[in-house]
Amino acid sequence: MLPVPFLLILFYLSILVFIFYVFTGVKKTMRNIFIVVLALGASLAASFAIAKPYKGAEIFSSDSYLYGRYEMRMRVANASGVLSTFFTYKDGSEIGNTFWEEIDIEIFGKNNATEWQSNVILGSSRPTINSEQHHTAATSLADAYHTYVLEWTPDYVAWFIDGVEVRRINGTSTVTSLTNKQSLRFNIWSSESAAWVGPWDDSVLPVYQFVNYIEYKAYNTTSKTFEGGWRDDFDTFDTSRWNKANWSFDMNRVDFAPENALVKNGILVLALTKENATGYAGTPPTDEPASNSSASSVASSIAVASSISAASSTAASSAIASSTAAVSSSAISSATNSGGKSGGGGAFPLFGLFVLGGLLGIRFRRK
Repeated sequence: MLPVPFLLILFYLSILVFIFYVFTGVKKTMRNIFIVVLALGASLAASFAIAKPYKGAEIFSSDSYLYGRYEMRMRVANASGVLSTFFTYKDGSEIGNTFWEEIDIEIFGKNNATEWQSNVILGSSRPTINSEQHHTAATSLADAYHTYVLEWTPDYVAWFIDGVEVRRINGTSTVTSLTNKQSLRFNIWSSESAAWVGPWDDSVLPVYQFVNYIEYKAYNTTSKTFEGGWRDDFDTFDTSRWNKANWSFDMNRVDFAPENALVKNGILVLALTKENATGYAGTPPTDEPASNSSASSVASSIAVASSISAASSTAASSAIASSTAAVSSSAISSATNSGGKSGGGGAFPLFGLFVLGGLLGIRFRRK
């Protein structure tokens, strides 16, 4: 994938060619093009000026899937203000009033990484409709790898951790409204909402999310079973299956940097770093599966805590999740889609659009 600056330059050059043909006055053409070049240069400079001081990472699948069972082994970041996630997302959901479809597993780095959130995000209105539920583990989810499973069928959506079901939504419009294929995504990022993810302290950086594997099984609507599919053990970064994000979105403290998503020693590493310290030079922690008894103990404690947490969820938490989801884990712009990702390589700066619009309007009024 091309870096954002190069993509922006290519985009601007294409606009410049377009303007050349629009401005048909022979004597004034060069002058008009010079003005446009200045405007585009200022716009480009503005786009670089808003780069964020922190860099996260996101990968997203080239293909999208309708229903299925998604299993992954992850070891998450332990840092307040940080989220380590896996989610499915209907590409383009963030565009205008398009009907949003998304299913989330979001692990909070706050409180020793003992909390995570399951959620289904839906709706054409903004903010979107959320069905988030918080879950609490007895031990830190950052101290070892854990197995997370998301099952999505026409009849239910269910979340599991270490072999134990933590939450299930049967029927209802929350499930039946999920009718479109969705891409698969992992990311590590930081929300600016301290009320939701905890206070931010950049002295803990860098932090990492490690993924041992992901396994997908398709859902057979006739037999109502999961079958076939594929598994990625991340022996290499499969560019035919995955793409790396290079954008950001509102309320996200980081820009997604492709160099912060890499594979090393059979582990997918997603890094959250300071701007000038991207990448990963360490050795990923080895995945040593816990015994069945200890894994069940962690998952059982999560299941018990989940019902308590859901009952005590506050309206403030819901509002924060809704506002975050309206731009979350997904979207800035829709104009330059890249590899199926909503928001693609970044939005054309508004300043440039205003200037170009004004120049075009002046030109046509003079004809």
